Amino acid sequence: MTNEEFIKQYKNENPLSLALRKAPEGVDLQWCLRQIEGYNIAKKKLPEWAEKKNIWFPPKLSMEQCSSEATAKYKQAIAKRLGSKVLIDLTGGFGIDFSYMAKDMDAACYVEQQEVLCNIASHNFPLMGLLNTKISNTTCEEFWKQYTTDATTTDTNRENILIYLDPARRNDKGKKVFSINDCTPDVTLLQDSLLEHSAHVMLKLSPMLDIVQARRILKGIAEIHVVSLKGECKELVFVMSKEIDEQRYFCVNLETNEESFTSPLSATTEQVDIANPVEITEGAIIFEPNASIMKAGVQNAFAKWKNLKKLHPMSNLFLGNRPIGNIPARQFVIEQTSDFQKANLKDFMQDIKQANLTIRNFPSTVDNLKKRLKIKDGGNIYLFATTLSDDAHVLIRCKKI
Repeated sequence: MTNEEFIKQYKNENPLSLALRKAPEGVDLQWCLRQIEGYNIAKKKLPEWAEKKNIWFPPKLSMEQCSSEATAKYKQAIAKRLGSKVLIDLTGGFGIDFSYMAKDMDAACYVEQQEVLCNIASHNFPLMGLLNTKISNTTCEEFWKQYTTDATTTDTNRENILIYLDPARRNDKGKKVFSINDCTPDVTLLQDSLLEHSAHVMLKLSPMLDIVQARRILKGIAEIHVVSLKGECKELVFVMSKEIDEQRYFCVNLETNEESFTSPLSATTEQVDIANPVEITEGAIIFEPNASIMKAGVQNAFAKWKNLKKLHPMSNLFLGNRPIGNIPARQFVIEQTSDFQKANLKDFMQDIKQANLTIRNFPSTVDNLKKRLKIKDGGNIYLFATTLSDDAHVLIRCKKI
């Protein structure tokens, strides 16, 4: 039996169970198990790759760290809009982002220091239709040093070039890091040269990154994309350029029907009207901005966009009179409210045994308040424990729209 025959026969089985079996003659069991494990991850994360025959998958860590198909296609759309025709990916990895962005390029270069990943890329890229690509097995720093000293590298070429980096977010001990300076490569040491020799630099960074700090240390920021997938913030994408017309946030929630929200980088300083507590009435709508808007810190600009009022300066919950279709926020119809006086709270909670509890600007944890209210998670009732503009604590019962 060949490796390919083994993988085809057992690709939908649990690799841990297969590892306990004796390998048939002629089968490299460890290689096959890695391919089966990668295939099972790819079915959800990279469905187009999973459907391709004979694709090679990398070690598990590379599969876990690579972009999803949805986020890679989003970066492809950014690259296409920027108009560059040459792609240089200085941190190739498994090559997912590279493979999608390179489709629209006249030429593309994949740089990766791990030989095993370069070998996988050499095998996979032709299967994905990527023929006009170069693979360089070296470090980002060594490649860039050679590139910038090459006689053919001139400023006349820079207008066509997009440089892409996804710095490694683990240190030499394998521990996760989030600061730009702690990642490999440290982009702050390269940024002047990167901007000098390209039209645009695109960085994929951790969703845990402090955006305010990043704005202080990165130069030439034109765009910050806060990318969520089905409500979960997955990555930050910074677009840097030597020449900037405007600086903007792009907040997106992929694979949902929510519209994207775009605002100037200055929108974090926006102010919004505060709602009067008497407006917290039955039938009013509470809006909870999505993860991308909250991460960017542009929730007030979002509220002004749709003419919403804020429950409290620190609440990040907003109030409107009617539902708004496809808005990038969860929406809830207010059914009832209560203060936290014992008698009032008892009447309010008498028929609630199960609910989805959210705390916003409230002096308790979710777990502690659930114990106090004697409720379990789940069901169709949504409760918000929050503080109003007069500093009164309130519990709001809602129905999700």
